Amino acid sequence: MLIQREIESELKEMASQYPVVTITGPRQSGKTTLAKMAFPRYSYYSFENPDIREQVQADPNAFLQANTNGVIIDEFQHFPEILSYIQDVVDKSTGKGLFILTGSNQLSVLNKVNQSLAGRTALLKLLPFSFSEIKKEVHQLSINQIMLHGFYPGVYANNLNPYKAYRNYYETYIERDVRQISNIQNLRQFQLFVRLCAGRIGQLFNASALSNEIGVSNQTIKHWLSILEASYIVYILPPWHANLKKRLVKSPKIYFYDVGLASFLLGIENEKHIETHPLRGSLYENMVLLELVKNRFNSGLDSNFYFYRDNHNNEVDVIQEQGYGLNLFEIKSSMTFHQAFLKGLNYLNKLLPDRINKSMLVYSGADDFEIQNHKVTNFLRVGE
Repeated sequence: MLIQREIESELKEMASQYPVVTITGPRQSGKTTLAKMAFPRYSYYSFENPDIREQVQADPNAFLQANTNGVIIDEFQHFPEILSYIQDVVDKSTGKGLFILTGSNQLSVLNKVNQSLAGRTALLKLLPFSFSEIKKEVHQLSINQIMLHGFYPGVYANNLNPYKAYRNYYETYIERDVRQISNIQNLRQFQLFVRLCAGRIGQLFNASALSNEIGVSNQTIKHWLSILEASYIVYILPPWHANLKKRLVKSPKIYFYDVGLASFLLGIENEKHIETHPLRGSLYENMVLLELVKNRFNSGLDSNFYFYRDNHNNEVDVIQEQGYGLNLFEIKSSMTFHQAFLKGLNYLNKLLPDRINKSMLVYSGADDFEIQNHKVTNFLRVGE
C-alpha cells in the first residue's frame, strides 16, 4: 500500500532550493518510502547497514564522487562525519537537491546538521499518517478503532493487530533508540516512566510527582522526558503566555506523537477497552492535537500550538498563534454537542476580542455548524 504523503510536495520544493534536505521523524513513519517515492532515480544507502557504513567510512570521498546525480542516505547519524564531506561537496557546487538525508533521533540529527550544514539544508519533520492521507483506509473504522490503530504506516500496510504491532515497536524502541541516546541504568524504571506518562495524557507535566512515584531524582525525570521528545515518542504542549493580568500555569502538558502507541502503553487491547477507558477523552484530544501538528509539519512549518489555563480554571485545549492573531480549539470526544463545551472559547473571545481569528469546537458528531461565532466541526475535518 503506497500512499502519497502530503509533505512530498514540500520536500520537492525544498530540494529545488537547497542542496541538502534533511528529514527527521519517528522510526517507521515512512521517511525512506517518502524519499524514494519523491526521488525514484536517486541512489539509496542505509547507514544502519554495517557493511555499507564500513565501506563509506573507508573512503567517504569516493562514495560521494560515485553518487553525483542525487543520493538518499538513510539514518545518516550512524556516521555523522559524512556531513563534513557533504559540506565540502555542496560548497563547491551550485546544484540543488543533491542529498536527501533521514534520521530518527531528533536531537542527535539536528545537532550534527546544525554543526556542519547550517544554511545548506532544509529541515522537514515526517510524522505517521494524517487523517486525510488514510481517510480511504479508515472510513469504515469507528473513532475507537482509529484511536486503537493509531497512524503508523506499517499497521495499515500489513493489516497488523495494532496492540501487538505497538508492543513490538515499543520493545524495539527501548532496545535500540533508548540505548543509543542515553546510558540508562535501570530500564525497568524508565519503562515505568513511559507508561506513567501515557497515564497523564493531556495533563500538566509534574516532574516532582513522577520522581516520587518512580523513586528517581527530578533531574532524571527531566532527562528521561528529553529522551522521549528526542525520539518522537512524546509531544510537549507549552502553556500560552501573554501580558495579561492573569496568573497562568507555567507547566507544559504531555501528549504522545501517536495515539495508537499511547493506547498500547495504557494496556488497551481492543475496541471495547477503549470505549470504557477513563482516559478515552484524553486519547481523543491527543489524536486531534497531533492532527493539527501534522498539518503544520507537512507544510514545512514548526509547531505553533499552546494551551491556555489560569488559576480560575479557565482553559482552552489548544491555542495557535498566527502573528498577532489566535486560533482557538476546544476538543471534546462526545458525539453530542453541549452548550457547556463553549465555556473556555467564550471566555477567551471576551478576554481577547481583537485577537481571535478562529474559534473552533472539535467533537465526534457528524454535523458541522456555527454558533456564537464558534465553528463546530467533526474531528475528521479538523486539519482542513
